[in-house]
Amino acid sequence: MNFKAPNLPPTRIAVLSGGNSFEREISLQSGKAITRALMERGHSVTSIDPASEDLTTYDFNEIDVAFIALHGSFGEDGQVQEILADAKVPYTGSDAESSRRAFSKSAAKERFGIAGVPTPDYALFNHADNIDDIHRMAESIGYPLVVKPDKQGSSIGVTIVETSEGLDSAVLSCLQFDRHGILEAAIVGAEWTVGLFDTEAFPPIHIATPRGFFDYKAKYHDEATEYDFDAELPQGVAQQLAAISRAACQSLGVSGITRVDLRVDSTLRPWVLEVNTIPGFTDHSLIPKAAAEVGLSLTDVAEIAVAGCMPTKPPLKGPHFLRRSAVAKVKSEDPA
Repeated sequence: MNFKAPNLPPTRIAVLSGGNSFEREISLQSGKAITRALMERGHSVTSIDPASEDLTTYDFNEIDVAFIALHGSFGEDGQVQEILADAKVPYTGSDAESSRRAFSKSAAKERFGIAGVPTPDYALFNHADNIDDIHRMAESIGYPLVVKPDKQGSSIGVTIVETSEGLDSAVLSCLQFDRHGILEAAIVGAEWTVGLFDTEAFPPIHIATPRGFFDYKAKYHDEATEYDFDAELPQGVAQQLAAISRAACQSLGVSGITRVDLRVDSTLRPWVLEVNTIPGFTDHSLIPKAAAEVGLSLTDVAEIAVAGCMPTKPPLKGPHFLRRSAVAKVKSEDPA
């Protein structure tokens, strides 16, 4: 593909990264990568860390656009979006309301259910619930299951629980990171992710890790994690992954560059786990890998995100990046 970035004139861009969330380290890495990428194309970039700058009093008069690279709380839960909206600063990604909706796994699953997006069964618990009640919730879902904080990212506080004996410690781990958690039916199968820009999908990525699931270490530190665009899929499954990911994003009202995490079970049915409204931009991150598969650099991706939130959007040049002959290697199903 020969897709090129928008005709974006030199722009004054504030890259917001760091913050005080549990994902601060990764956010700083994403921010540095985006800053370098934008400066390569001649933009004026100001790096801002909300951990040391009060954004409610910051003077944005010399800023045209804010690029949000804040992962986790404050960045993905609608808080920074509200501040920027009040300051009348255009910003990348989803608005405050849809960000809040996506960041809460339980709220997102409610929307998935209404929209008919397949997602694993779940139950919501909180820090005040009796552990016996949580055990009863778990029995109703069945083992194996996954215990997750309701509002965290990067698989922080996530545990796969095979039997009831492991539930207590998993719940305690989860509640270190949030006052609410979910018990989610574990989908045995392959891990996939689909990046999107608005409603347009990048090629799906199959993720393989020896760690059992795509946890924090597998995401950012483990060189043994494998990312495969050429995983063989039966006819139509790659397209189905993209369609379901698009439906998940539309059900939440999110926009800009997002990433949908899925599992594909043994019957080849995709299940949506969550939608990430501010995916990573590190050298281990999935959006840059998917973009490279269709010939886009990180600079291209950053400019696409910036152009997408500007009041007057610059024209795109080159064919659309989704007009690709195949998003994965596809084979016909064996005849019955």
